[in-house]
Amino acid sequence: MSDSIVIVGIGQMGGVFARGFLRTGYLVVPVLRSSDPVAVAERFPDPALTLVAVAEADLDATLATLPAQWRNRVGLLQNELLPRDWERHGLADPTVAVVWFEKKAGKPVTAIIPTPVHGPRAQLVADALEAIGISATVLGEPAELTFELVAKNLYILVANIAGLETGGTVGELWSDHRDLATAVAADVLAVQQALVGHPLPETELLAHLERAFGADPDHGAKGRSAPARLERVLRYADDHGLEVPTLRRIAAAAS
Repeated sequence: MSDSIVIVGIGQMGGVFARGFLRTGYLVVPVLRSSDPVAVAERFPDPALTLVAVAEADLDATLATLPAQWRNRVGLLQNELLPRDWERHGLADPTVAVVWFEKKAGKPVTAIIPTPVHGPRAQLVADALEAIGISATVLGEPAELTFELVAKNLYILVANIAGLETGGTVGELWSDHRDLATAVAADVLAVQQALVGHPLPETELLAHLERAFGADPDHGAKGRSAPARLERVLRYADDHGLEVPTLRRIAAAAS
């Protein structure tokens, strides 16, 4: 395996992974906004992994223009990610990290629960995270990855969307506004199920949500991306003819 790791996008999250890969002995090759990916790929055509660490909004454009040399060694870490997001770009088996830690400028990494990783280079990614003190687990089956992706999406979307109405923390949301949280969760899961194209284990996903809220109860519920997340999930609901009444009520109140 090559001793280089290409990271497309060196923001807060890309920087965390870069530090982990450096700790495990890899040469980290950054691809910045000002970089020409084709030129970088000519110099580093065979990295051990090409980690795409751009924001969710930039993922489609980045994957669409990814150099051919890197397409069979892609790593992904974005929020609101589902298999359809890489399948539509012809990526059959990327390495995916379901990130459960947060990194903000000027602050240390805050981990909520261990980060699951799946794919051909999952152990490489897990080792890099463990090297900088972030717990990670390697998943065995694609179905496990889908579950973990949906569980993370549920956490983000319930916290952000319900937080538009309640503010406060996720602990307060769950303890003081549980009826709202579960109503939002039901709508979100209806959308997620439509997007993955098969039934989801609602009971297990809600139990996972409760564990995640309990692991870091002081985490803020409403993030700055909350309005955009609500708008996006409503667009998916419209595409699939879903009612999602609680999401629509919150959107109407916030407008």
